Amino acid sequence: MLIKDVMHSPVLTVDASVTLEAAYHLMLQRNIRHIPVTQEGRLVGMITDRDIRLATSPFAPQGPYPTDTPVGTVMTQPVITGDALDPVEEAARVMRERKIGALPILEGQEIVGIVTGIDLLDALLRLTGVQKPSGRLEVCLDDRPGELARLSSALAQQNINIHSLLTYPSGPDTVTTVVRVGTLEVRKLAQTLRQQGFEVQWPPEIPSKGL
Repeated sequence: MLIKDVMHSPVLTVDASVTLEAAYHLMLQRNIRHIPVTQEGRLVGMITDRDIRLATSPFAPQGPYPTDTPVGTVMTQPVITGDALDPVEEAARVMRERKIGALPILEGQEIVGIVTGIDLLDALLRLTGVQKPSGRLEVCLDDRPGELARLSSALAQQNINIHSLLTYPSGPDTVTTVVRVGTLEVRKLAQTLRQQGFEVQWPPEIPSKGL
């Protein structure tokens, strides 16, 4: 999945001369928290509702700015940007490392979109297939070639379709594989996989009741 698949476009922007009050009211009207700031059509900064609240707060170190102060005075610059053809995980990495809540997307010098943290959460839901009727398995596999193919083959033998598959390291030599499958009978499926030697972590095995 690429950024172009999740970004908002066209993008609402404000000129650097727009006042803090006007920008804040615009955010409230549009129910947004981040607005790219332009000057002569060129991206020069970002302004957020938090920036405006801090700038106009009586507790601000420099004292409160008047509400008619241009956003260019308090905007964040330079702006971290992304490319529409970058994968969504790259946008997530940049936003996490830079601790920013939105990423303007450029083509050359033109703003063509914007991605927010909520957009990335929506992308995660789509990638994991959680919005489709499905079951969920977690299987611990050895981190070596052929293990994913072995799991896929075992599911195919049960005539089970895979909606999504994600992996992450869970030990020095193992990976946890999270699989969304086209069945709701995951406990029965998990038991079958355990009998074939797979280490199924979810759903947990139900302990047998003693007499």
